[in-house]
Amino acid sequence: GRWLQRCIEEYRRLDAAAKGCNLFGISQGGMDAATRKESARIVAEADVAGCAVGGLSVGEPKDLMLEMLEATTPELPREKPRYLMGVGSPEDLWTCVARGIDLFDCVLPTRLARNAAVFTPEGRINIRNGRYRNHHQPIDPTCDCATCTTFTAAYVHHLFRAEEVLGLRLASVHNLRFLAREMERIRESIELGTFEREMKRFLA
Repeated sequence: GRWLQRCIEEYRRLDAAAKGCNLFGISQGGMDAATRKESARIVAEADVAGCAVGGLSVGEPKDLMLEMLEATTPELPREKPRYLMGVGSPEDLWTCVARGIDLFDCVLPTRLARNAAVFTPEGRINIRNGRYRNHHQPIDPTCDCATCTTFTAAYVHHLFRAEEVLGLRLASVHNLRFLAREMERIRESIELGTFEREMKRFLA
């Protein structure tokens, strides 16, 4: 709490809000639900634009991460954005939004892309695999990213085999757009009241 108050005072001193900057408080607490609740309450009462949840997705089992979220998010104000730090797999977007999270950031989509792993509606694939050598269709025919609308899976496969850096960039563009499209689907399903059904469909 003391560190957060120092940050708030410095934020005000710098007049950072006038420069278009927003300050988020970060709730922590390890893998202890009571500590997480206490930390979240401190952040919830602070004069910050949004509330972040830190210290998760650091190697703990997914069910434990979700348990800690369930202890944390009810303590955070609904009128402020709730940001889960370092989480960004497609399935995590759905399961964490279901537990009250609004914002995410993560190196996962680009790190996977640099290792030839790309997201598709059927799951993650390795574009280096020989089955894509003659696959003269987009990686994901439903995707509107610059990679899928311009290049074939066979071409991206070739780039990875040839160790051309363009392959890493094209896979990264696709993975980032895939996640953005999932968030679009999530927002739309919330607005339509079909979130639970759509989440079950995605996870299946």
